[in-house]
Amino acid sequence: MSDKRYLFTPGPTPVPPEVLAATAEPIVHHRGPDFRVIYERTLLRLKDVFRTENEVLMFTASGTGGMDSALANLCSAGDPVTVVSAGAFGERWAKIAAAYGTNVDKVAYDWGEAPAADDLAAALRERDAKVVLLTQSETSTGVVADIRALAAVAQEAGALVVVDAISSLGAVPLESDEWGVDVVVSGSQKALMSPPGLAFVSVSERAWGTRGDSPRFYFDWDATRKAQAAFDAAFTPAVSLVRGLDVALGLLLDRGLEAAFEHHVRLGRAAREGIKAMGLELFSPDDDSAAVVTAVRVPDGVDGRELLLALRDRHGITLAPGQGALKGKIFRIGHIGWFDVFDITTALAGVELALADAGADIERGVAVTRALEAYEQRVTA
Repeated sequence: MSDKRYLFTPGPTPVPPEVLAATAEPIVHHRGPDFRVIYERTLLRLKDVFRTENEVLMFTASGTGGMDSALANLCSAGDPVTVVSAGAFGERWAKIAAAYGTNVDKVAYDWGEAPAADDLAAALRERDAKVVLLTQSETSTGVVADIRALAAVAQEAGALVVVDAISSLGAVPLESDEWGVDVVVSGSQKALMSPPGLAFVSVSERAWGTRGDSPRFYFDWDATRKAQAAFDAAFTPAVSLVRGLDVALGLLLDRGLEAAFEHHVRLGRAAREGIKAMGLELFSPDDDSAAVVTAVRVPDGVDGRELLLALRDRHGITLAPGQGALKGKIFRIGHIGWFDVFDITTALAGVELALADAGADIERGVAVTRALEAYEQRVTA
């Protein structure tokens, strides 16, 4: 077993040493002035990353907790909700909405398909919706949806627009205010380069004015908004994680969001071109929208589960398996957050070695070179 470990999942993702060091600093009291300075700065930085002037609420929770809060605060039992679902996380929206007793209508796609604004428009002509639930980056498939077009259709129909940007925020463009997105949900453990445990929810004024009466306590937006107005927290926050997030957001914003977006496009290109050079088939789209995760079909005759175990145990490389019906059929290389092109070449080299050991008929020795060449191609507008 390799002593060196490499993490290439689309979440959690690797964390920069500066961020880890911040999480290891001595604990401070969450009601004291030392933490309040950090909390205030972090909340303001989150608004910059969300590209919003709206309030961004912070919860000690996974990203799914942020999704849960959206239904708890916006909906009442029986409300019509439309979910655009093209993978595991679209299905998660549907399950949460059903748990709150809403009347769920799905615009459903085969996993791997990209949602189309025309399909959503047709569905909303057939049935009104109070809320439309969207997933920007469907990490189960590698598809990144056109949120701008989907949000425009939902707005025209008079629905609130809620977006799961848990794996996309900070990796691909999301203009919350400009695109009229009412609620954006994200988490700390993806492109924001921090450990798991923090969820964020930006809320538009339109969403504040359109509330439901579902039961809620911890995820009550009003309680968190009131506390954050004084740069306080409604409940004890994960102070060490907030310290780390503050540093991570500083790194991201100092570099610039546009630079981060371009970097992720180039990493995606490198991953895709290296995979194709080996003779493997992509499951995720073969275009620059696939900047979050690259999904790859497991070659015929290879056990996908055994392949990932071999990568982990022999080479220290952890990739993500397929989810749902795709288990054993695809593997996924995450490239969001604290990655560079040499991480991508490491993943590709490991895949090549493991597939060769498994007896797969692949092209040897070309993936790394092709990936480096692809990464060097600059992104043009």
